[in-house]
Amino acid sequence: MYAVIKTGGKQYKVAKDDIIEVEKLDGAAGEKVQLDTVYMIGTDKTVKVGTPLVDGGKVSAEIVRQKKGDKIIVFKKKRRHNYRRTRGHRQNLTVLRILEVSDGKKAAPKTQAAKASDKVVEKPAAKKATAKKAAPKAKTGAKQTTGETKASKTKTKDKG
Repeated sequence: MYAVIKTGGKQYKVAKDDIIEVEKLDGAAGEKVQLDTVYMIGTDKTVKVGTPLVDGGKVSAEIVRQKKGDKIIVFKKKRRHNYRRTRGHRQNLTVLRILEVSDGKKAAPKTQAAKASDKVVEKPAAKKATAKKAAPKAKTGAKQTTGETKASKTKTKDKG
């Protein structure tokens, strides 16, 4: 199961046990965080898209550590004015480990008979769709093979 979440003004596609770096979130290493802004939840068979958010969709994550990102150099210059400024910036980041993706539905515990029937059922083979190529269309501006020459097709004007 995977989800598309939003945090820190950016969207991330996450699944269980993913490790992502997001904009700084409050909390120390080892704390649990709930991310409630879930736009989409998908499985192998179905996709649930929110309008704009998925009702009951939650992603729980654990803060692995707080860190700073790579340094970005900001250079400003105005030509012919002797104006040059150099600044550096390092963004504060939080490293998260995704623990669980849930869509708000509680999975009913399966009985022994239901578990056994799941193992026996086989998926039918998917049929391949064969696409037939369409016949090439005749070009409307194609040459005529009747033997006419270009001179016989053009009309001459009398200058009078």
